[in-house]
Amino acid sequence: MKTRKNSGFTLVEIMIVVVIIGLLAAMAIPAFQKVRANSQDKAVTNNLRQLSSGADQYYLENGVTTVASADLVGTNSTQYVKVISTVAKETYSTNLTQGQPVTAEGVAGARTISYNN
Repeated sequence: MKTRKNSGFTLVEIMIVVVIIGLLAAMAIPAFQKVRANSQDKAVTNNLRQLSSGADQYYLENGVTTVASADLVGTNSTQYVKVISTVAKETYSTNLTQGQPVTAEGVAGARTISYNN
């Protein structure tokens, strides 16, 4: 009598592998989202720091206490910050006042970040 040998995987074995991959993904996705939010917050804080530094320089050179962010950001030689790249659909303060924190609102649609000089 001939015996037939099956060398493939059973349905149960394949289902176990799929469940294990699902569990690993379920653990990895929240960690990835936390790291992404942390990275976005750091990038936004860096943008706020650049705006604040440019504003401080503007205050010193022009003897004023308020400046529009449009006067700080751009490629003209009179502007202090070349570009502010948004990373999480945030919006930055349009006017900056000496002694007040610089703020980005709507970071990832929910968070507000302030930078105090």
